[in-house]
Amino acid sequence: MITIAGRTVDLSDPLTLVAAVALAVALLVVVLLLVSLRRAGRTAAMIAPLAHQMGQLGQRVHILNDGQQQLSGGLTHVAEAQAAAQTQMLHLMETRLAEVSARMNENLAGSASRTAQSLGQLQQRLATIDKAQANIEKLSGNVLSLQDILSNKQTRGAFGEIQLHDIVGKALPSDSFTWQATLSNGRRADCLIHLPNPPGPIVIDSKFPLEAYEALRRATTDHETRAAVAGLRTAVRGHIRAISERYILDGETADGALMFLPSEAVYAELHGNFPELVREGFAARVWIVSPTTCMATLHTMRAILKDARMRAQAGAIRTTLRHLHRDVELVVERVGKLNTHFAQARADLDGIGTAAERAGKRAAKLDNFDFEELDDGSDPAVIPAVIRADESASGL
Repeated sequence: MITIAGRTVDLSDPLTLVAAVALAVALLVVVLLLVSLRRAGRTAAMIAPLAHQMGQLGQRVHILNDGQQQLSGGLTHVAEAQAAAQTQMLHLMETRLAEVSARMNENLAGSASRTAQSLGQLQQRLATIDKAQANIEKLSGNVLSLQDILSNKQTRGAFGEIQLHDIVGKALPSDSFTWQATLSNGRRADCLIHLPNPPGPIVIDSKFPLEAYEALRRATTDHETRAAVAGLRTAVRGHIRAISERYILDGETADGALMFLPSEAVYAELHGNFPELVREGFAARVWIVSPTTCMATLHTMRAILKDARMRAQAGAIRTTLRHLHRDVELVVERVGKLNTHFAQARADLDGIGTAAERAGKRAAKLDNFDFEELDDGSDPAVIPAVIRADESASGL
């Protein structure tokens, strides 16, 4: 027997036993529940990080899945872009190849055309060279002919005279010189220039010491050179002396004469290596000239002739100037009269304009019926009408 809370419990009673057993079972169940709950809490506490990790792993798997899908889309896009790029590259390469082929064809065609043109020009130049060769051969023949001409003193003199004739004819008027003029001493000058006094008529004589000059050019030894120099000095001095004695005459010609050398080479040789001969020519009043210096000298003579002719015509020029001055005076006088007529006409036009303006004002007053403003017609500025005799006779 057990007393609990003032109540007595009989342990031998089956009901009590059942109740005790039920109570024990209930306690056991409670204890088991408590233990289960504790273990479940622990398990839940242990499972929570794992579930979190599983969730993160799921998210990562999802992200990986999305990335895989994006990667797959990107790879597809890259493949499509690569295919498009390859297609575009192939198209561009085909275009470039076509352009390069076209350019190569054009270049080849242009090269062929230029080559053909160059060949044509080459043929033309070869033809020109052939013509030049023919001209050279002809010129060689002419040179040989010229040498033949210059080898003879008479033909050489004629050659110098022809050259002098050409130079003088180009530089001076035809009436200012005479060819082969005979002087009072009986000597015949190649050319006589009719210059006024002073200096007076001047003679030009052509000389050509070719043998001495060619001997000097051909000299190879000192002995030959000395002999050629002496020969050239002798020839030139002889020409200077002959011109001074034959063509310088007091009261008839100028106090000097010109010795014309048809060769610039001989002239340069004299002035470069034989200055004493040039000075001797100056002392003898014989001036040595070449084709170039002769032309310059003749132009100076041309100016002298022009000045002399202008002085000779000075009287006629003065007379013409007087007539021209009288004509100018008449023009000035007539212009003055014309200005007077113009001034009178301008005054008449001003009077007509003033009268017309006043007539217009009177017409405007009549149009407005301003009769009270009209005067008695005694305006002195009004010009009375004059009836001509022929108008009155005709009834106008």
